[in-house]
Amino acid sequence: MFSSSTLCLALLLLHFTFPPISTSKEPNMPSSEAETLFKIMESMSPDHTWRLSYPNPCQPGSSWLGIECKPARDGFLHVSRLDFGSTPYPTCKKTATFPSKIFNLPYLESVFFFHCFTNTKTSLTLPLNGPSNSSLKQLSLRSNPALVGPIPPQIYALKSLQMLTLSQNRLTGPIPVELFSLSSLVHVDFSYNMFTGKIPPRVGNMKNLVGLDLSYNSFTGSIPGTIGQLVLLQKLDLSSNSLVGTIPDSIEKLKSMTFIALSNNRLSGNFPKGVSKLQNLQYFVMDDNPMFIPLPAELGMLVKLQELRLANSGYSGVMPPSFSQLNNLSALSLQNNRLTGEIPAGFGGLPHIYHLNLSRNFLGGVVPFNASFLKRLGRNLDLSGNAGLCLSPTEAYGVKIGASICGKNGSLIQPLKASEAPPHGLFSFSFLVSAVLGVFFMS
Repeated sequence: MFSSSTLCLALLLLHFTFPPISTSKEPNMPSSEAETLFKIMESMSPDHTWRLSYPNPCQPGSSWLGIECKPARDGFLHVSRLDFGSTPYPTCKKTATFPSKIFNLPYLESVFFFHCFTNTKTSLTLPLNGPSNSSLKQLSLRSNPALVGPIPPQIYALKSLQMLTLSQNRLTGPIPVELFSLSSLVHVDFSYNMFTGKIPPRVGNMKNLVGLDLSYNSFTGSIPGTIGQLVLLQKLDLSSNSLVGTIPDSIEKLKSMTFIALSNNRLSGNFPKGVSKLQNLQYFVMDDNPMFIPLPAELGMLVKLQELRLANSGYSGVMPPSFSQLNNLSALSLQNNRLTGEIPAGFGGLPHIYHLNLSRNFLGGVVPFNASFLKRLGRNLDLSGNAGLCLSPTEAYGVKIGASICGKNGSLIQPLKASEAPPHGLFSFSFLVSAVLGVFFMS
């Protein structure tokens, strides 16, 4: 008879010699979905013979950078993300056109096309009745110069869409009103295209919107008052269009706003009094608009403001002393306006300012900045083109700010133009001596 120890040893040897047969099977992609995926890859990218190189594209070791898969309750793996166009992702054929078959991938959540459609003209197309089971959350088409035409109205069918990026293409036409039924949208970027028409009032329906960028297009009309319904909005960029009218009063409701850009439009008229309620605003960029009003003192109440740009807009009057309270300000651009009076003394106490441009105005008086302030800003300080401004001789050593040197009682001696200033870090001693002698002989 075998002893118990001998029997146990025999069973162990049998186990390792003939391991148990597993009935489990690695999940794979449904064959119909795999066929759709291969057709997309073959039409888009020349990098591989996709069917042969990656027969099981969702399996580890048989997938590529640029595809992600997720398991679902049906026991299969499904494509959830595709990237095209930029290394290390699949590159695009010169003949590539927009693959509308992506909307036939029922579990696809994110798709990105960067610099893919560059030669053969193509357009953004969706199935006529819209995708039936679209779970798409992110659709991004950036920098595609051959992507033309309008946004199709069938976009309304992408009910799960949260991020829509159509930047730096050649898309045209108005924004379809159907887009504004997508209440799940969080970010919309249509910048650098050729869109026309007005911004529809229905933009206010997108209550979850955090970022809206319509810059560098040809939108006309006014900013709709319904913009104030986007109470979660943090970024609004409408710059470089042909918008007219005033900033709507409803903007005061956008308490979460951190960034507003309205530059290079045709906006005019007074600011809303409630603009001071935007207490989270950090960047306000509104150059190149025919405003022709005094600078609004309310802007000085935006204590978190880091950058304020109001150049080339016809602002007049004195600079509000309230601007001296903007202790987080790092850049202030007010050049090429019609500002008068003196520079507020408090500007010299702004602790974080590194860029200050007050050039080409009608400012006067003694520049209220000490040597430490002048040294800190260096070439980032421009006061040129203000005939009445002068800099104290005691602070003038080695600076190049485009201001004149003050004489006795604050009178001007000789203009120091930026183009005539000495090299950085060096001031002409003979210039200073001649200026002082000039004052001596005139007195």
